[in-house]
Amino acid sequence: MKELKIAVLKGDGIGPEIVDATLKVLEKVGEIFSVEFDLKEGLIGGTAIDETGDPLPEETLEICRESDAVLLGAVGGPKWDDLPTERRPEKGLLRIRKELDLYANLRPAKVWEPLIDASPLRPEVVRGTDMMVVRELTGDLYYGEPRGVFRENGMRVGINTMRYTEEEIRRVVRKAFEIAMRRRKKLTSVDKSNVLEVSGLWREVVEEERKNFPEVEVEHLYVDNCAMQMVRRPSSFDVIVTSNMFGDILSDEAGVVVGSLGMLPSASIGDRHALYEPVHGSAPDIAGKGIANPIATILSASMMLRFSFGLDEAGELIEKAVEETLRQGYRTPDIMSPGCTRVGTEEITERIIENMERLKG
Repeated sequence: MKELKIAVLKGDGIGPEIVDATLKVLEKVGEIFSVEFDLKEGLIGGTAIDETGDPLPEETLEICRESDAVLLGAVGGPKWDDLPTERRPEKGLLRIRKELDLYANLRPAKVWEPLIDASPLRPEVVRGTDMMVVRELTGDLYYGEPRGVFRENGMRVGINTMRYTEEEIRRVVRKAFEIAMRRRKKLTSVDKSNVLEVSGLWREVVEEERKNFPEVEVEHLYVDNCAMQMVRRPSSFDVIVTSNMFGDILSDEAGVVVGSLGMLPSASIGDRHALYEPVHGSAPDIAGKGIANPIATILSASMMLRFSFGLDEAGELIEKAVEETLRQGYRTPDIMSPGCTRVGTEEITERIIENMERLKG
């Protein structure tokens, strides 16, 4: 039996509940597909601060380095809001991305037919939307130097530097092309090359890399136009690749377009490591009430099976089971709609597992 090593970081708020639900789904995957998961838990975020004083203890980082993939719940909460910026829970998340060199953030945005009315767009506009936003994650304004607030001529000046090396661009663009090859073979590269030199370099690298993927159709859009087209014709997009700042904004827009924020998974991928987590936060106001929606985390595990372990059939089975569960009318409170059956974290997980068994036959 194949053994796959997963670092499990439950985090704060509803993190432990949604991760525990996801581990039950992975246990069923192990039974069906004859794989064994070697799980090792580590601390991150506020829980780690409470126990060690550090949002990302070295022990946790070592567990992640020794694993094939990392499954993360959520971090943060008002309990730690008054801490200095460098010691807050979110710093643990930023640091783990940097330490593991997770340079590509993958954010799928899919309209699930049973939830199509949750989108703010008309059903005929949004139906069939299934896009993947690939966001560069370790460069751009978030990390460029110099940065800070300085004084010039007696006035405060804020500086952030938009900076990319050719190789930083190339590796995320190549990853996006590879993902497009596994999907519908269309890539939209988003930049602002009409006014930004950095974006000019970005577009040059995309054009160089497209020669290695002749089967992929390439579209270039300025970021402002892309934001508009995502609302006008969302179903026309397949894979979108863009820089850190633009990707931060566009991936959130994509989430609103599909209308189900509690359903959005994500992956942060490098050449050696990968981390999988839901897009939503730690929701401390509902922690411990048994009503948290685990689907985004379960779908993140589906991405993990596909991208880290090459278990495409297992990942597809989870996605089909999720859709079937929604089609049967089961809803956690955050996605509740008239005529559906309201359930909690444990029950919707049980329904998904039952559907996995039934669909697999």
